[in-house]
Amino acid sequence: MGETFSQLGAQEDENTAILPPDSSSHGGSRVFSAPCERAAGASYVTCPTCQGNKEIPRELERQLVALIPYGDQRLKPRHTELSVCLAVLVCLVTTSLTIFFLFPRSIDTQPAGLNSSSTVTLDEAVYINITSILNISNSNYYPIRVTQLTIEVLHLSVVVGQVSTSLLLDIGPLASKQMFYAVANKIWDENTVKICSWLKIKVHHVLLHIQGTLTYICLSHSEQKVFQSYEYVDCRENTSAPHLLVPHLP
Repeated sequence: MGETFSQLGAQEDENTAILPPDSSSHGGSRVFSAPCERAAGASYVTCPTCQGNKEIPRELERQLVALIPYGDQRLKPRHTELSVCLAVLVCLVTTSLTIFFLFPRSIDTQPAGLNSSSTVTLDEAVYINITSILNISNSNYYPIRVTQLTIEVLHLSVVVGQVSTSLLLDIGPLASKQMFYAVANKIWDENTVKICSWLKIKVHHVLLHIQGTLTYICLSHSEQKVFQSYEYVDCRENTSAPHLLVPHLP
């Protein structure tokens, strides 16, 4: 009994007219469809849209949904797997390239030795002014800007000279530049004074330990690079001429 009532209810729902009963009596224009011929022995269900009249009012043309067969190709997605794979591949390639080019790499600082020096020896101290060369290489795929250079010079583990310089040195991607820095040093060691002033001593060299910190900006944030070097300076009372410029690093 329950199945019979459900079938009757479903049939009544299908036979319920979507269009108002008097829609065909108005003088509005209609959209006609071609007559369809029924095949022999086939069962049919009355279309709930037009109630078998094969026509609907033209003013309701944009308000009614057309019936599309379930097996219509328009309802079947085509190349879905290919589209998804291509989208995933493009995202992976884009992400990989972005990480590769924007991944921050440390810059390379290489001291290139002394360019010039001047020495004055007094009874109690030795004054040594040095000018050194520093090569800076940018291994990133974006430019950087050097903003500050801090140098500290030590002799026998004692600080004998300091300097801090503000800079605005721009270095392009995968490029290198060379810069000079000067430090005034004052050594108060008695033995060093004797080494630099006694004529009986043939070698007048003083070992200086140079420590430096380079501050630069990359991708809107500040980074620091620490470097150090050891330089022998002739501390006889003289002035050495500047050396030839060291070629830039490749």
